Amino acid sequence: MGRRHADSRYGFWIALLAVLLANAASPATSAAAAPLGPERGRAVDLLLVLAVDVSESIDRREARLQRLGHAEALIDPQVIAAIDSGRHGRIAIAYLEWAGPKEQRQVIGWTLVEGRESAATLNKALLSEPISAGYWTSISGALETASRMIADAPFTAARRVIDLSSDGRNNAGKPLGAARKRVLDRGITINGLPVMAMRRNFTWPPIPYLDLYFSDCVIGGPGAFSELVEHYDDFARAVRRKLIREIAGTPPPSGRVIRVIRVAGAAAKPKIRCIEDSDDKPGGDKL
Repeated sequence: MGRRHADSRYGFWIALLAVLLANAASPATSAAAAPLGPERGRAVDLLLVLAVDVSESIDRREARLQRLGHAEALIDPQVIAAIDSGRHGRIAIAYLEWAGPKEQRQVIGWTLVEGRESAATLNKALLSEPISAGYWTSISGALETASRMIADAPFTAARRVIDLSSDGRNNAGKPLGAARKRVLDRGITINGLPVMAMRRNFTWPPIPYLDLYFSDCVIGGPGAFSELVEHYDDFARAVRRKLIREIAGTPPPSGRVIRVIRVAGAAAKPKIRCIEDSDDKPGGDKL
């Protein structure tokens, strides 16, 4: 009996070792990690960080619409065509959700998108991840985190872009002006998606002149622009329009910043204060 039990124990440990070795030989996968698998150093047409505001003023419904809007835009045929039209026919995307200075979460790491199948994989991964939530609005923190993500990217690209969406001004963390300058000095373009949509929750009305704040204080770099979101139901279309322009667009010959801002009934563009204070009205000194 003793020998039979010993043989049984040896058989168990041998079988367990075989299972462990088999698992070690094959990489683990998950919804978030599945689309990654980058080939380090591979050239792409664009490195793009989608940096999405999930601060307290964004309720759960709006947060879901933001996530869904980005996911749907990524598989839009026009977006796929824009990717295919590039020199390499591929881009790399990472998705960041942010709020306060210490409330940034990389939802999806650097993912290679080169065609409909890889875009669909990214779409599914994005929709499968839980949505983050935070309190304050630290645009400076989001820009610095996105900038570090670009520095650590496993791909190379001549164009590097942070696509930042928000419904508010920088109200926490480091001053925006200095953080923005550091990002621009690294050759990274900042594009904007200011959200000025009316809400069911009247506790958080749209911030006045947010479109001008983005134009004067947030976006920058070659070919920079912003796309205004006036209705959450239009979020997917706004993201799609912006992605197409970001992916296929080229900087103007003069190197000037392009600012696409629609302001209903505005005859002239007032100056906006970029410093962190409560004076959000136009007319103050520009940073």
